Amino acid sequence: MERPFEWGLDWLGQQDGHGDESACLQLERWADDAVSTSDDFYALEPCTSYRLAGDRLTFPSAIATPHSGNNTVRARYFPSTTPEGKRRAVLVMPQWNADAEGHVGLCRLLNTFRISALRLSLPYHDDRMPPELRRADYIVSANVGRTVQVCRQAVLDARRAIQWLASEGYESIGILGTSLGSCLSMLTAAHEPLVKTAALNHISPYFADVVWDGLSTTHVRRTLDGRVDLDRLRRIWMPISPFPYLSRLQGKRVLLVYARYDLTFPVELSRMLVREFERQGVAHELTVLPCGHYSTGVTPFKWMDGFTLSRFLARNL
Repeated sequence: MERPFEWGLDWLGQQDGHGDESACLQLERWADDAVSTSDDFYALEPCTSYRLAGDRLTFPSAIATPHSGNNTVRARYFPSTTPEGKRRAVLVMPQWNADAEGHVGLCRLLNTFRISALRLSLPYHDDRMPPELRRADYIVSANVGRTVQVCRQAVLDARRAIQWLASEGYESIGILGTSLGSCLSMLTAAHEPLVKTAALNHISPYFADVVWDGLSTTHVRRTLDGRVDLDRLRRIWMPISPFPYLSRLQGKRVLLVYARYDLTFPVELSRMLVREFERQGVAHELTVLPCGHYSTGVTPFKWMDGFTLSRFLARNL
């Protein structure tokens, strides 16, 4: 569904920009400052209001949005009872528009590798989705400021979830994300000291370029086109892009995975991120899957992908 273009200054606590050019320049300056002070942008207050009922964990989000149901973070817990599983855990961040069962099978696969898992529902997904939505449009859309703020919310939610895992006694914590979840996982790993290792499944250095060129976001691109160009959108969405934070992954163990025939995360973007890891000397492992973006979720590719991700995490936690 195509939604109207909005600068979304109100989502970032900014004043009305008085016209497209003024709003765009204001957002560019705001984004430059957010990147240069990213520790403040992704700063987090401690949380003491965690509630675990059965396998369902809930806690308040660090960001209050206009939709009350989105302000409670929801996660599903898959503990491993093995000695290794009581020591090590992985936060799992699914893809855009994942339903409540998305990545549940992957969490169970992690259990077979003697790793506990906590599967996070992203903002505006499944039980966090307001009744007017059928898709998770509020986390990626042509509302420029809202997209930044809701992705920031996802990172802060992830950090709180990881801190809960640490409070439960897990000593070695990793993160695994797919597609949009991969981008959010990388941002989390770059700003959360408790994350030891990151498995990033479908990758790009820039948030804006995936939206602009990816097959799954053509409806968003149509609305953005003519209101903002790619260069300016890339700059505004830089605070939620992996590119400026790669050096912060030094010392962490990183797996990069992309699909050779991906049209949603265009392959050249994935290769660009790999080259940047190499240029900056950030240690990583690389796997290239012989499939496309969505075919990663079907047999046999889902088993190849799941085994690659799980084996890497088991070896490095």
